[in-house]
Amino acid sequence: MNNRFARALTAGVLATGLLIGVAQAQEMQPIDRIAAVVDEDVILKTELDRAVANILNQYAGRSEQLPPRDVLERQVLERLILLKLQVAQAQGTGVRVTDQEIEQAIAGIAQSNRISVDQLRQQIARDGSSFADFRNSIRDELLVQRLRQRFAQTRVSVSDAEIDAALAAQANSGTQYHLAHILVALPEGATPEQIATAQKKVDGVKTLIDKGEMDFNAAAVRYSDSPNALEGGDLGWRSVDEIPAAFAEMMKSMKAGDVTQPLRGPSGFQLLKLVEVRDASKSSGPQMATQYHARHILIRVNDKITEAQAKAKAETLRARIAGGAKFEDVVKESSEDLGTQAKGGDLGWFTRDEFGPEFGGAVAALADNEVSQPVHTSAGYHIVQRLATRETDMADQSKRAQVQETIGRRKLEEEWNRFLREKRSEAYVDFRVGKGSEGNQPGTETTLPAAKGG
Repeated sequence: MNNRFARALTAGVLATGLLIGVAQAQEMQPIDRIAAVVDEDVILKTELDRAVANILNQYAGRSEQLPPRDVLERQVLERLILLKLQVAQAQGTGVRVTDQEIEQAIAGIAQSNRISVDQLRQQIARDGSSFADFRNSIRDELLVQRLRQRFAQTRVSVSDAEIDAALAAQANSGTQYHLAHILVALPEGATPEQIATAQKKVDGVKTLIDKGEMDFNAAAVRYSDSPNALEGGDLGWRSVDEIPAAFAEMMKSMKAGDVTQPLRGPSGFQLLKLVEVRDASKSSGPQMATQYHARHILIRVNDKITEAQAKAKAETLRARIAGGAKFEDVVKESSEDLGTQAKGGDLGWFTRDEFGPEFGGAVAALADNEVSQPVHTSAGYHIVQRLATRETDMADQSKRAQVQETIGRRKLEEEWNRFLREKRSEAYVDFRVGKGSEGNQPGTETTLPAAKGG
């Protein structure tokens, strides 16, 4: 998968969790307790308490939707465990985040909330957290985002045939579905006893919902094993190509508010609720945009080469080209973008921000055939030569890109959740608080209250 698709899949990841996310405590205090040991790391009781407090603040005035305190703590602790595992995986595979990138992310959060960074600091202090903890949480979120990007690039692909089929299916329908779900998870290679227990649990949850003893959102918060349980299982708006085929067929015969019977999927048993339906189709005229044709040389920053060394190498290569060396020869000798190396670094036609604002800004500032100075992006240092520009109607390309993104997002979600389950099952976790410390598996509540009135 190319970089532009990976970026599209992960765009908005920070927006969903950073302000309400968990501030991670990094300093061990003598009086602090350990809530859980996760491989070679620990989760402190103060971290858990702050994370639970964040959830309680989000549900202010709606506390009846939350499970009992001990169940909520187990759910939040599982989230912290998954975060620790993802951060460790990112760091262990060479993913890095610079101080500058963290500061840019913080500035973006402040700007999106229409406040200054100083006002953001004051708000965090009023909420009882330290700015250092908040900054560390941003770093962790960025590391996880980069890990997802790398995961998308290596494990998720969308073929032209899949895009063509989805476009054909959409030709006469712009229907979108707002969905929510409850997941009763099963481990890989689940035993018959585990399957039977999960089936009994999901049937019990469905009974509670059908009898009106608990609404769907509250049941998701209390019983779902999905990472979005505390959001009421909300999956947002999905087009047909973002929904597994078996589920998409069911949606056609459902009306808003309907809940499916328990469905067995790769992750376990699910209850799916159709919240709303809308027609998103609309006529659109030409979408004219400037496209650039360029080629580049990439020098990456990694464990073996520092940022200063990468920049110096890029400057040397740029000087060689200025001295008469052929661009394509320097690409074959030195570029670390293996996807374009055999093509002389050719990136084809692209819009300004398709490879990120830094790269796009540098290309837009060049004249045709001009070679840039080294351009710094999250991938490393680039030397770019702009070859040509053109004005083109992007309507068809935009549709294809949107379909590719939605199919890819669905595939990424499935693969990513499977990956997280594998990491969780392989991890050494020692619980020091709650029922988990007594040997029970933490997570969501596994028993159901007695049904009222038979």
